[in-house]
Amino acid sequence: MGFDRGSLAGKVVLITGASRGIGLEAARAFIHAGAKVGIAARNLPALQVLADETGALPIACDVADYAAVEAAVAQMQAHFGRLDVLINNAGVIEPIAPLAQLDAAEFSRAIDINLKGVLHGLRAALPVMQAQGAGTIITVGSGAAHNPLEGWGAYCSSKAGAWMLTRVADIEARGRGVRVMSLSPGTVATDMQRTLKDSGINAVSQRDLGAHIPPQWPAQALLWMCTPAADAYIGREVSLRDEGLRRQMGLVA
Repeated sequence: MGFDRGSLAGKVVLITGASRGIGLEAARAFIHAGAKVGIAARNLPALQVLADETGALPIACDVADYAAVEAAVAQMQAHFGRLDVLINNAGVIEPIAPLAQLDAAEFSRAIDINLKGVLHGLRAALPVMQAQGAGTIITVGSGAAHNPLEGWGAYCSSKAGAWMLTRVADIEARGRGVRVMSLSPGTVATDMQRTLKDSGINAVSQRDLGAHIPPQWPAQALLWMCTPAADAYIGREVSLRDEGLRRQMGLVA
C-alpha cells in the first residue's frame, strides 16, 4: 500500500543515536524523503561520515546530559528555523546480567540513556513544538518494555519507563498540536544483536542473526509515523510485528 512520503519534504527532523543502526538508516530515509535532518550522537566522527554522505547536520550530543540535548534542539532551531520531528532513538542494551550480579553504576548509566534520554528529548522539544502549534515526537521503544527477559533487568525497566513517559507526554501535548507515539521495531539486524548473541543470555541471544529484520524497516516505519497516515496511532505504540501495519508502510507485498 505505501504512504505519501512527499508530505515530509522540507520537514525539520532531529534523530538521536544517529551514528549507527536504526538511527543511521532513519537519517538516510528522511533525507531521501526531502526532510532537513540533524543527526545527534556521542560519536562525532561517525556522524561526520554520515553528514558527508547525506548533507545532514551533525551534532555531538550525549542524551544523558540534558544541557546537551537542549543545545541540540537550539542548534536545530538556529540552523533550520524550527523543529518538526524528534526521534528519541538513542539507547543501549548493556548491562546484560542477572539482577544478583548487576552492577549498580552500569544500571544507572542505562537509565540515564534509555529513560532520562527520552525525558531530556521531550523536555527540550515539547516547548518548541507547542509554541509552533505542530510537531511529532517518537520514542523508539521495545517489546522488552512489556516482556521481562532474563539478564535484561536494566533494558526492560528503562524501556518500560520510556514507554510510560511517552504516554504521559501524549496526554500533556495532545490538543496542542504535538503528536507523540512509540515504535516497537522488534529485533533488528544491528550491532546490538551481535552484543546480545555474544552474551548467550535468554532466548533472544539464540536467534540466528539472519532472522532479524533489516534496519531499513523501522526507518520506513518512522517515516510513516510522521505522516497523517499514522494519526490513528497518536499516543499509542506502533509494532512492526503487526503484518497489517507493515503492509500500510509498504514493507510487505
